[in-house]
Amino acid sequence: MLNYIKREPKISIKNPPLLILLHGYGSNEQDLFSFADELPSEFLIISVQAPYELGLNSYAWYAINFNEINGKFSNLNEAEESINKISLFIDEIKEKYNTNPNKTFLLGFSQGAILSYAISLKHPNKVQHVIALSGYINEDLLPKEIPNNIKTNYYISHGIVDQVLPIDWARKAPKILSKYNLKYDYFEYNMGHGINPQNFFSLKEWIIKHIQRNLM
Repeated sequence: MLNYIKREPKISIKNPPLLILLHGYGSNEQDLFSFADELPSEFLIISVQAPYELGLNSYAWYAINFNEINGKFSNLNEAEESINKISLFIDEIKEKYNTNPNKTFLLGFSQGAILSYAISLKHPNKVQHVIALSGYINEDLLPKEIPNNIKTNYYISHGIVDQVLPIDWARKAPKILSKYNLKYDYFEYNMGHGINPQNFFSLKEWIIKHIQRNLM
């Protein structure tokens, strides 16, 4: 099983909704976990450490390489391995903590967002809600045929002055999701490669709305 840290639900609940956090390239499980206490009390929150170590407290889901011919490119084999590891990890966490199988949220930042998209489309309905922050859909990681029974919905946000992953990459996501009749909410913010307070408030409201909707 992948290494992780957790925040137990703050209220007594038999089958808690599950929120899994996937950090970005070069970060670690403590990064996104820093705002865990600001999220709804009923959540079991799991923040996962990526498997590839880059240095002290620095990890990646897959390598990003550079050369003079291809420029910047992703190690797709490592990405596929991480997709499989995360998919299995989600199942293990659901079973271990007896979470509600119909209330699984997957939140990824940057590289974590790229994999969140891929997991939701390669493993239909394993998660019901994806929060993709400062990422994009890498079509090389998608299955050849995407099933038409996916019910997952998406919160997407990106900084318009992101110099790491250009905004144009993020803007392709709504077009791809619309092609498969998937529901999404898309937001752009005047920020770089990160999460500003307005962005955080927006995603928190989206999460609360979808938890409440599931409870109805």
